[in-house]
Amino acid sequence: MKHPGQITDGYSLANNRNKKLMQHQVNIQSSTSSRAHGGFTLVELLVVLIILGLVAGIAGPNVMKYLGSSKTKTAKLQIKEIESSLELFYLDTGQYPTTAQGLDLLIRNGANLPGWNGPYFKKAELPLDPWGNSYQYRSPGEHGTFDLFSLGADKQPGGEGDDKDIGNWPE
Repeated sequence: MKHPGQITDGYSLANNRNKKLMQHQVNIQSSTSSRAHGGFTLVELLVVLIILGLVAGIAGPNVMKYLGSSKTKTAKLQIKEIESSLELFYLDTGQYPTTAQGLDLLIRNGANLPGWNGPYFKKAELPLDPWGNSYQYRSPGEHGTFDLFSLGADKQPGGEGDDKDIGNWPE
C-alpha cells in the first residue's frame, strides 16, 4: 500500500534529494548575495565606532605625550644649530651679536662688520621654534656669554611641561 508522498523507487528518491539540495543552495546563494550587497547593519557600525572610540581614548594621551616631547627635542637641536652658527660668526668677526643686533646678523651683515662671512645658515633664514615663534637671544646673557632660548608653547617666560622655556644653558 502506497502512502501519499511516498516514493517507491531509488531513482525518484535520489531525484527528490537533488531537487531539495539545489533549492537549498539557491536559497543560500540568494541570501548571501543580497547580504553582500546590503552593507552593514546599524549594530555592526555601532560596535566598530565603540571600538575605535576605546582605542582613541587609550592611545590618544600617549601619542600627545610623545608629540610634546618631540617638539622639545626639536627645539634643543635647533638651539644647538644656532649656537654653532653663533660660534662661526664669532670666529669670523671676533664678537657675538649684541642683543640689539640680534640673530638677524647671522643672515644679513646690516652692521657692515669686517670679517663677516655669512649667511651662517644653509637656507639664509633663521629657523622658528617648533611652536612657530622666533628664538630669543640675549648678549651678554644671564646664563653665559649669550642666552639663546625658546619660550615654549605658551610664549611666556617660565612654565612647566610644553610651556617650559628651552635654552642653551644647563637645566
